[in-house]
Amino acid sequence: MNKNLLLMILLMISALILAPVFAIAAQVEGTVEGYNCIIQGKVCPIDKEDTMIALEQVFVVLTDAGKYYFVPNIDRAILARHLREKVQITGEISKKFKSIKAAKLEVWKQNSWKKTWSAEEEAELRMWLELGLIMK
Repeated sequence: MNKNLLLMILLMISALILAPVFAIAAQVEGTVEGYNCIIQGKVCPIDKEDTMIALEQVFVVLTDAGKYYFVPNIDRAILARHLREKVQITGEISKKFKSIKAAKLEVWKQNSWKKTWSAEEEAELRMWLELGLIMK
């Protein structure tokens, strides 16, 4: 086999394997809202203290343009904690679904973005819990 052809095949295989590593991070900015509230236009929780929040099982990020994104890898409780707050999610947007796989969640507080969650920190905490190194 021609060495150039073999080299080209190896480079193409490497590019396919490494493509996810070089994925460009996207950001979604908006407010955390209840999904049912958005799609049905009915009564929405006013804030995180509102009892109506218990009726919302799924939360999304609603942009100023009226688009919404599911954030499947952030727990409902974390999103509920930031209900109606301005947030910025960094991650990979799905082309097929209205979702973003979050790497980081930031909340707008006191004129700057404050990180409140990251996939990396959650994975590290899970590892420590599994190893039994986090105690009461």
